[in-house]
Amino acid sequence: MPRKKRQPAPPKEPRDRIVDAALALAARQGWRDTTLADIADEAGVTLGQLHDHFLSKGAIITAFVRRVDTAVLAGVPAELAKEPPRDRLFDVLMRRLDALGAHKDAVRAIVVAQLCDPVSLACGACRLAGSMRWMLEAARIPATGCRGRLRVKALTAGYACVLRTWLRDDSEDLGKTMAALDRVLRRGEAIEQTLSGLGPRRPPAQPAPA
Repeated sequence: MPRKKRQPAPPKEPRDRIVDAALALAARQGWRDTTLADIADEAGVTLGQLHDHFLSKGAIITAFVRRVDTAVLAGVPAELAKEPPRDRLFDVLMRRLDALGAHKDAVRAIVVAQLCDPVSLACGACRLAGSMRWMLEAARIPATGCRGRLRVKALTAGYACVLRTWLRDDSEDLGKTMAALDRVLRRGEAIEQTLSGLGPRRPPAQPAPA
């Protein structure tokens, strides 16, 4: 029987090409040295077309972060809800690092550039906090209300530490990264238990009248 011809993959949308081009350039020449004109050339679009989709390099990073968020949220299995909260969050965050794995060099370049620019660093922290809110929700851990906001802040700080370990961890099993993530989540679990103990106490039950 004649073999069926493999259908060519549909062409990527300009927006996706721009994000891919930005990541490729960040990995190749660093993020600080990459200009919007460079990204347009790499993506095969004009500066005007790039402007139609993104107004800044930061907006391109935001699109990449949202892409990662979507990939993680789409891949969380329903049966994960049966696991304890810490195990659920560990699984979700490792899935996030796996999604970032193909762009590790680009992520490293972006992080290095942000550390040298306070404004970019602040914007990056806001983006990360937004992602951590969704990661908590993916793990079925509430991220709203006063306690939810505290969880987001704590997880944002903890994940940033884990990310630094991940960027230096070139092992296949990511053992150092998983150990760092486990420590962060255990500390978070201890803080959560402390906060629960500080909640309002019920008044002692009054004896029933004789």
